Amino acid sequence: MILRGCFRIFLLYDVAEAFDTAKLGELLGSRGSPVQRAFPRRTPEYVSFEHAPVVERACSVSLKTGEQIDCSIKYYAYGVAVAQFELTFECDWEALLLQASRWMNTAELEPCARGVVREHLQKVAPAVIRPSDDWLQEQYFVIDLQAIQGADKTLSATELLAEHGNQIVQLIRGEVSPLAPRTAEEALQASASYYSSDLVVVGSSAAFVYDRPEDAAATIQILEYARTQLLEFRYYDNLMTRVLAAFYSALDQKRPIRLWRRGLPRDAAHLNTLRLDVMELTERVDNAIKFVSDIFYARVYRLAAGRMGVPDYRALVEQKLRTAGELYQFMADQFNEARTFVLEVAIAIACLLDVILLFRGK
Repeated sequence: MILRGCFRIFLLYDVAEAFDTAKLGELLGSRGSPVQRAFPRRTPEYVSFEHAPVVERACSVSLKTGEQIDCSIKYYAYGVAVAQFELTFECDWEALLLQASRWMNTAELEPCARGVVREHLQKVAPAVIRPSDDWLQEQYFVIDLQAIQGADKTLSATELLAEHGNQIVQLIRGEVSPLAPRTAEEALQASASYYSSDLVVVGSSAAFVYDRPEDAAATIQILEYARTQLLEFRYYDNLMTRVLAAFYSALDQKRPIRLWRRGLPRDAAHLNTLRLDVMELTERVDNAIKFVSDIFYARVYRLAAGRMGVPDYRALVEQKLRTAGELYQFMADQFNEARTFVLEVAIAIACLLDVILLFRGK
């Protein structure tokens, strides 16, 4: 049994606050094009990218081993750049497990991808809004199985899972040794099919896709989008952690009360501005594409997001945003209380002066 397909390795970087996709298209010209906005398989037209990511077709990249790998760059409107490497395979299951384990666990691609992304960002610098110096990074691996040769018949998704479920789990875990039955059973619960002839199994670090090329491309796009969400929510989680720590430290400083009161409204306004900025950016990521109902790609997205941990990081960000809101309210209340106290003291002093002047007049 010979398996034909492609390894797709995604290296994702949070490089800026946003991309101006219109200007990006002008700068790239014929080298770039937006991805397909809509999705196949009876998906409603309104389920599409609000701002479709732009793909730049890049040249081949040479590794230190002498191997040549095709690479492309994809730009998401909310500031994520993705380097995608493609490697074709044609082998049996045993060789596929070895190759998948090697490419899934390799460290040689990341420096190469970072250099390629940095080089291409310099060429489209006018379209980059508020670039970041410290890039947060994520990685994802997809085994795109396109054909199985040598089988007695075309395998359905059910037969593929029954006969080769253990190998599929090993592929998405990057393992060459068989896993425990309980582990394999749990991993295969994150699987979905539209027709009897297609299959996607999603893991936290990799996914297995068996489908026609045009339909597989849409499924892989959903997996990539879910990973960009994880990257962005990780970034916002780190940002809010630093912001809250800085404000807690400022509140704990032992400063004279007069100076502390004077700086309080400025600190509170700065905190609230940051909170609102993060809320706006998270909404932009969430609203890039909306999945509803029980359409196939909605189910794939929910499987991918759940396995990758997107809801967990979103919950962390939302909790820290609530904490920031409560801290802002506390600081505003403290300032209002101090201002009221000062006004009351001023009124008391004015009244006392009036009484003194009244007695002196007599």
